[in-house]
Amino acid sequence: MYIGEAARLSGTTIKCIRHYESIGLLPPAKRQGKYRIYDPHDVELLGLIKCAQRLGFTLREMQALMADGQISLERARQAIAGKSTQLRQRIYDLQRQFDELQAFDAGLQQLADSCFPLL
Repeated sequence: MYIGEAARLSGTTIKCIRHYESIGLLPPAKRQGKYRIYDPHDVELLGLIKCAQRLGFTLREMQALMADGQISLERARQAIAGKSTQLRQRIYDLQRQFDELQAFDAGLQQLADSCFPLL
């Protein structure tokens, strides 16, 4: 299939596919004349890249996972564990920030009630 069809099936854009090829996330496409030709495996890999991005992985992190052009299950699991730890910390930090914001709002309300009781 041509690049447009691969983009449509994988939910990416032609520009993304070319970029992924240029940075080594996607192996160079086979050529038929001047046209890039993709197979179902390429589309699956593109889908995997998009899914990983939605889950918070950066292209640089994915490049490290695919250092030899393959994704090993062990490296993927290590990356997922690391990303999970980062997300847990972020959730903790956001919850703390939310709690502080709620306390700040309550403090403002108390100040308003005591300083401006008629408002």
